[in-house]
Amino acid sequence: MARQAVDWTLKLSNHWDILGPFPIHAREQHHLSPSFPLSLSEPIDWQKAWPSSYADHGDVSWSTDEWKTLRATEGWAALQHHAVLRTTLTIYPPSSLGNAQAPHLLVNLIHGSFFTILPSDPGERRFFVPQWYAGNIYDMERALPRAVELPTPPNLRKPTVYEIFISADYEIRLFGDPAAKGEEIPIQTIRLDIQLEAQNELLVHEPSLDVVCDFVDGKAFGNAFGIALRSISGWWVVKSALIRNTKAVVLTIKRDTVIAPTQTRIVPFSLSQSDVFRLPNIDAELEVISRDGLHKKIITVILPVHHQCPWNQTSYQPIKATYFYALEMPTAFLVVPPVLQSFDKKSPPILALHGAGVDIFEQSFWTQSIPRNKRSWLVFPSGRTSWGLDWHGPSAQDAWATIDSLFEILQANTDWKHWEIDSNARVVLVGHSNGGQGAWYLASRYPDRVVGVIPAAAYIKSQAYIPWTMSRSAHYTDPALRAILDSSLTPDDNDLHLSNLVDIPVLAVHGGNDTNVPVWHSREYVSILKTLGAKNASIREVPNEDHWFSSVFDNEQVQGFLETLLVTEPRSPRSPKDFTLTVSDPRASGTLHGWKVESLIFPGRLALLRVKIDEAGSAQVIVSNVHSFSLDRCLSVCKSVQIGASLIPISSERSGIIRFNPDGAGWTIADPVKGPQEKHPPARLQSILSSNGPISFIISNDTNSRELSIALRLAHDLQIFHRLDSGILRESEVQVHLQDGRLPSGNLVFIGKQSSAFPRTLLSEKRTPFEIKGNVLELNGQVLDDPNTGSIFLHPHPDRKDLDGLVLFVLSNNHESLERLARLFPIRTGVVAPSWIVTSSLSNRIGTGGIRGTGLWSQSWGWNDASSTWIW
Repeated sequence: MARQAVDWTLKLSNHWDILGPFPIHAREQHHLSPSFPLSLSEPIDWQKAWPSSYADHGDVSWSTDEWKTLRATEGWAALQHHAVLRTTLTIYPPSSLGNAQAPHLLVNLIHGSFFTILPSDPGERRFFVPQWYAGNIYDMERALPRAVELPTPPNLRKPTVYEIFISADYEIRLFGDPAAKGEEIPIQTIRLDIQLEAQNELLVHEPSLDVVCDFVDGKAFGNAFGIALRSISGWWVVKSALIRNTKAVVLTIKRDTVIAPTQTRIVPFSLSQSDVFRLPNIDAELEVISRDGLHKKIITVILPVHHQCPWNQTSYQPIKATYFYALEMPTAFLVVPPVLQSFDKKSPPILALHGAGVDIFEQSFWTQSIPRNKRSWLVFPSGRTSWGLDWHGPSAQDAWATIDSLFEILQANTDWKHWEIDSNARVVLVGHSNGGQGAWYLASRYPDRVVGVIPAAAYIKSQAYIPWTMSRSAHYTDPALRAILDSSLTPDDNDLHLSNLVDIPVLAVHGGNDTNVPVWHSREYVSILKTLGAKNASIREVPNEDHWFSSVFDNEQVQGFLETLLVTEPRSPRSPKDFTLTVSDPRASGTLHGWKVESLIFPGRLALLRVKIDEAGSAQVIVSNVHSFSLDRCLSVCKSVQIGASLIPISSERSGIIRFNPDGAGWTIADPVKGPQEKHPPARLQSILSSNGPISFIISNDTNSRELSIALRLAHDLQIFHRLDSGILRESEVQVHLQDGRLPSGNLVFIGKQSSAFPRTLLSEKRTPFEIKGNVLELNGQVLDDPNTGSIFLHPHPDRKDLDGLVLFVLSNNHESLERLARLFPIRTGVVAPSWIVTSSLSNRIGTGGIRGTGLWSQSWGWNDASSTWIW
């Protein structure tokens, strides 16, 4: 169907060519070329066949499969596959040359991994490096289409044909088991919508992404507002907002917000209130100027406000609350108030984590699935989005932040004084499906913040959920390299961290006929806990029930377990005499009975801290792979610590956090005068998402560069998949900020050539083993001068005061390598990517088998020989 913008038109062909299927495991497509096995720089041979174990006689062309036989031997893992889809797009020129400007496309790809648009002429395509755009594979809620530039200008006098290629990757987690629907063949429904964007406006309001809290009895339930703006063309700076229809509330911009061409940003505003507000809308005018200062605009926005009456014992609605995630990102969550006020004792809130694909703001079944509690607030975080990061990383940060924000919201209004919760409140964790897995994850990483856990229909970890049986990369990847790559998923492995839950009550719930997450996952969870010595871990297995059923939490056993937790919950955490703390990522782990692992000897491996406390209050500590640890005196009052040959007395007058460091052959208490120490280096690239502010992409000064294109694509991905804000900075701006100390808060991502000024400046400090000699990048003496080589690695933040901050370098002098590295940017979970990776063009065909080297940094960001490997 032809769609019109001004007088350009387009037609998307309804004919599709399909090449596949090819076996891969979940998320493996991020290491392969999206067009595998095709090389799009070469003409397509329509008669050629390619090897595939999924096809009769081992060859596949543009059709054929044998799913029934594969499933019989390999289970549902064999249903996961990769295919390449191809169609054409025709652009028709205007009837007159009055509108000769080439149009922009708005593209929405649902359930596809990646897409690219290329010239149809093979000769023109020979030296063309495709720009791969991530599709909205999850069909994420409120996702805006991508703005895409045509690869070459269309002809002004006749129709121009382009080719579209899509990477179609069937994942069981996303699209389900066809057997559950009575089918044998995995069916993947992919939707592609392309429109021409009318460019009669330069900057537009996108109201579907606005963040506005509810008002209860005229009072805002939160202080964070967000107004979404999208640049159609040009760089814009949002300066301020003025409310026109009331003086009761004021919006103050958190910072000047720069919006790049085609980028969408949710501009953060703090709301202050001087009087009750009961109008249906907030009418605001935003002052916006072009980055060069030559143009000024006023954007008028109308923000609808949802008002609620005060809740009471019989009447209530879920309340939308807001807060600033990572200091500057307006974020909403839902809460349900308890039936009774809290006077003498504040009850722990119930933190409820939704399953994958559940939009808590539009799907009311989730807030209705847990009965309103007499004493406790029900808190429903979004996890950033309906999929988020599987309740890890930013999703986990969001979950804990909602509890802290609810405390602040209730404290800020005297009308809600008797409904308050404790500061840093401990919680009961509840979750279903992906949220059940998230409940296991949050509880086992932050056990001192947890009263009890009720995980329902939870899987153990992604590799156990859908085995990696049909991996393509595994046939080409050196075992040592594969082990290091796989270690980047260790922080997600819930089973390895269950020692931390031995003393916490757990009731796992699972339907006996679950066709999505097999019931053995919950059985195995509880079995592991009991093997480790847990006395209060049990499973409720409900016969004949599938993955979801309305009474999963609304039943006598679960509510009785919950009531017991809330009534008997002590004022301070339990203090057993013998326990083991297991940690894989110190940055994403809390305390167990006050003890915390701060850093590891060998990142990527598990650390164990076993503590035995005798009747006299002396703690005997045994460590494995622990470089430093700490003790919170508020949670543990032991009188001495015996570790190896070191006996360390602890004065009763000593308070706060005590840190223990190695000292020669023994251990000692760290000198607090030296101040906080540099944080332990992360073991995987995914850590770049855990930022204390918007992520800043740094690119060359060329505003039409490939680097800008990649930055805009990744910024779009962050917005869609995680509602994470990001800015785009030119290298010249950052060089000035390095000198004047005004770097923006948050993590940094540099995309570009290793010869650029920013990597030269930072790598000259030699804080990691990467360095630049001449114009050549070296790693620990290994020269990386192959033009097809690309490097992606983590580096400490240039601001040495920002101990949590990180830089991610994406370095190559080659556009094809930059594109390959960009696909490793950690948008999705389950993609193996340790602290550093050096790739080659072989990865296009053999995935991780084409990696030249990979590894993790040492605990001081140095070379880690035990956890690094070079292949060639």
